[in-house]
Amino acid sequence: MPARLRWMRLRPQEAALLVITAIWGSTFLLVHWAMEHAGPWFFVGIRFLVAGAISVVLFRRALRGIRWRDVGAGVAIGVMIYLGYGLQTVGLQTIDSSTSAFITAMYVPLVPLAQWAVFRRRPPAMAFVGAALAFVGLVLIAGPDALSLTLGTGEIMTMISTLPIAAEIILISLFAGRIDLGRITVVQLLTAGVLGLLTMPVAGERIPEFSWIWVGCAVGLGAASCIIQLTMNWAQRSVSPTRATIIYAAEPVWAAVIGRIAGERLPATALIGGALVVVGILASELKLIRRRRPPERPVSPAGSALRP
Repeated sequence: MPARLRWMRLRPQEAALLVITAIWGSTFLLVHWAMEHAGPWFFVGIRFLVAGAISVVLFRRALRGIRWRDVGAGVAIGVMIYLGYGLQTVGLQTIDSSTSAFITAMYVPLVPLAQWAVFRRRPPAMAFVGAALAFVGLVLIAGPDALSLTLGTGEIMTMISTLPIAAEIILISLFAGRIDLGRITVVQLLTAGVLGLLTMPVAGERIPEFSWIWVGCAVGLGAASCIIQLTMNWAQRSVSPTRATIIYAAEPVWAAVIGRIAGERLPATALIGGALVVVGILASELKLIRRRRPPERPVSPAGSALRP
């Protein structure tokens, strides 16, 4: 039977994910500035402790009835946040941003496959099409230099970081709707912050000298992280991991826009890549619907169709 495409209306949850993706992409410049004055694990720790402190103030009443399953779910997601953000930040110390963007883009096609493995549900065909388009777009945004990879420490760290990024998205969807929104947000943010600081002595990292730059960046990104994680926890109650990932794939596009405002000039291939990411997002919002054949009319003994 023939199939047609049906446009899916953008729901409030998906619109919220689009907004936080823009916020997410706009934080790139702040992280870049902060890395000139602080180590990666220190900054990740402070950033998420600030985010956790904000969430504690917002959800202090909900914390009174916290349960062990709230703690367990929050810790699991928090570990993934800590690993994803931490390893990606470590990688950025030794590789350029285009190479990092290309490697990090691996989580885009990884999430639909992980969802299939975890939930035993095959994502819709258009979700794979959207993921593929977004991935190709991110490759073009990364530029030709990203295609000649030499697997140094930075590349390996960034490649490993894509696994916890994908796992975080899957875990949020897994626990969404089962755990209190405020409690899980507090626990996951504080978990990521504490683990970041605990990693400092292991990595041989020291507390940096005081600088208003890393302090300002930590406070600003802490507030942004609180908003981002809270929105993800809320929206992914009804948005599938695959569709959420396609929306998140627009993050480097927003980062490129901020870079443009800051004075950077994008090559033509990067502009094409950004367009492909947007097309991938739109494609993921389409569903293939099979047309049903109209029921056959009963035929009279004389051979003519009976009329209603």
